[in-house]
Amino acid sequence: MNEQNMQRLPAEQLFKKEIDALIANETHPVPAGWRMSPKSVLTYICGGRSGDVEITPKYIGHKRLVEIAISTLVTDRALLLIGEPGTAKSWLSEHLTAAINGDSTRVIQGTAGTTEEQIRYSWNYAMLIANGPSKEAMIPSPIYRAMEEGMVARVEEISRCASEVQDALISILSEKRISVPELGIEIPARKGFSVIATANTRDKGVNEMSAALKRRFNIVVLPTPDNLEAEMEIVQTRMEQLAENLDLHARLPEQEVVEKVCTIFRELRSGATMDGKQKLKPTTGVLSTAEAISLLANSMALAGSFGNGTITDYDLAAGLQGAIVKEDSKDQKAWEEYLENIMKKRGSRWLSLYQECRELNH
Repeated sequence: MNEQNMQRLPAEQLFKKEIDALIANETHPVPAGWRMSPKSVLTYICGGRSGDVEITPKYIGHKRLVEIAISTLVTDRALLLIGEPGTAKSWLSEHLTAAINGDSTRVIQGTAGTTEEQIRYSWNYAMLIANGPSKEAMIPSPIYRAMEEGMVARVEEISRCASEVQDALISILSEKRISVPELGIEIPARKGFSVIATANTRDKGVNEMSAALKRRFNIVVLPTPDNLEAEMEIVQTRMEQLAENLDLHARLPEQEVVEKVCTIFRELRSGATMDGKQKLKPTTGVLSTAEAISLLANSMALAGSFGNGTITDYDLAAGLQGAIVKEDSKDQKAWEEYLENIMKKRGSRWLSLYQECRELNH
């Protein structure tokens, strides 16, 4: 398929120029199975320069956490990224594998329906019935392929997988091999093999990871952005990247628009105003940075499709209503109180947005 017709390109294709520049200008030792050194991976993730190519930051946050994550993958330990929804766990996981291997597509999406076969291997049953067990009839999982090729595999939302599926990872991470009893063989992992898993702290208790499995990982906790300015920078950076890939026919949101959305989200998330002077009813939703990005993308789509291409308070109000008030009636009450007690009293700069939100509420 033509790249221009793909809805979403993997990171290694989106940032191919940057990855190629880092590989071409490499001056540090490169671990087995890697395409660039740990220092170059850090530059790719956190930003910098490579020759005359500007490397855009992919993760805006604590640099030390990224260093710990990269150094974990140099060893034979697997990496577990934990955090609230929207703290860029999957984003960081994808970009780490894109930089290390040039291929971020060896991924298993953890769900209640994920099976042990998706962790190990399954069979082409037509070939299995016709010719019996054979290597040709086997369908290797992304982890199986990563072990054969000495690459990094990804497991998203591992805590959403059933416990027996999680347990299938224990032997793989301990023994670094997959046994295929039907063929009487074992597939050893090549140097460079590792696993990056992500887990959502809001899913705690869904399928709690066993202590045995947790011991196989080095755990890095990704925090929510420290302050309003950091969150705004993340949102603006991602909006620029999204706008390049989506035909929204709209201008990027102005800084004031981003500031309003991030302020509302941070206040409702924490249950207090930014100055800490007034307590608020928090909403049941996460209101993460990722949701702020999604809200603004939707507002751009509204402005581009039905407006003049510039996000208005009318567009923004529709997105806020959908993001904040989900299924819980408590959210509606919390949002109404926020509008009347906080937004209404913030003066002329917020008045238009307050009026549009209030109109939608009624």
